[in-house]
Amino acid sequence: NRWLTSRSLPPGSLERIADTVADRLRVPWFAGAVKVNVSLVPPLVLLPVLLHVAALHFLLGLVILTSLPLVVLWYYYLTHRRKERTLFFLSLGLFSLGYMYYVFLQEVVPRGHVGYSQVVVLTSGLFLMLAALSRAKKDPGYLPIPASSEKPLQQGLTNRSTRGTSNGLHGITTSGAASGRAVNGEAKSYSRMSAEEPEGVKKDWCIKCQLVRPARAGHCRLCGRCVRRLDHHCVWINSCVGEQNHQAFILALSFFMVTSVYGITLTLHTICRGQTPLVALFYCPGAYSDYSSALSFTCVWYCTIVTAGMGYILLIQLLNISYNVTEREARLALRDNTGHRLLGGLVIDTGQYNRGFLCNWGHFLSLGSAPPQRSAEDIV
Repeated sequence: NRWLTSRSLPPGSLERIADTVADRLRVPWFAGAVKVNVSLVPPLVLLPVLLHVAALHFLLGLVILTSLPLVVLWYYYLTHRRKERTLFFLSLGLFSLGYMYYVFLQEVVPRGHVGYSQVVVLTSGLFLMLAALSRAKKDPGYLPIPASSEKPLQQGLTNRSTRGTSNGLHGITTSGAASGRAVNGEAKSYSRMSAEEPEGVKKDWCIKCQLVRPARAGHCRLCGRCVRRLDHHCVWINSCVGEQNHQAFILALSFFMVTSVYGITLTLHTICRGQTPLVALFYCPGAYSDYSSALSFTCVWYCTIVTAGMGYILLIQLLNISYNVTEREARLALRDNTGHRLLGGLVIDTGQYNRGFLCNWGHFLSLGSAPPQRSAEDIV
């Protein structure tokens, strides 16, 4: 009725409709209807449909494969702006892997140009990537939340007599006082310097978690927790990347890159005989001679787009590790204008933790190997 009469919807109507649909979307089960996460449905339904439509004609494939990344980026910025967690990207990634593997077995392997050993290698790479992804989904290094907000307050009051000493103990004292003000309901920015603090002393008190964060830790607004050596919140794994899972995250990306490039090469060698993979990716005359080849070629281009995106993420991660800087620290350095852009802006060197290429990688490879230090020297 509003559409026919050209009247606008009242504020919040679309959100209420979406919430109602999300609440009513349930699957019958033995113990009762199970609620289905709405973000899981689009990848499972739209991805096969769009890929099959794209295989009908070259122009359809060009339009769909161009619009897919734009839609994904739009949805990412939408959820990021609203600070919402979503399973859309994780389900899209996992279902894309499964569906590409299914197309490879059904359309490429029966042509007889792929050997048994090559299928075993591709399958092994897929399982290794999933194993690393499973490890990356575990605890990224969450800081334990105090049982009550009064505990940090008591610690701060106890240490008040040590104010002015070195090793950052002053930060503990003032952060305890800040906790008292937070308990009393006073909302202030506790990252600012107070009149009682000497200049140059910085405290890192998290109002949300009610704790003093160690060096390089950060609070994730999506997870609602503080994480040791927080790098970033990755939407593709729907979890934070921190001290405990950063190595597994890099390993999962690396296995994905190797497996994806290997699968793309095998497919192009099969449907574009006699051409190198790079040339066949842009010029394959027999790709649309039959629907099976067209579908395989369309999936190759879809994998290429995804692999290029993941390859960029992996490149940035490797550069950050080489300079011992996290994504969070790079963003803060850009905001405060304290970092230096290197390699055309691909990496932001803060200079705070950079100890050279070998030392930086040695530090990264030793993450999570020792129990977290709780000395006052780690307090920022």
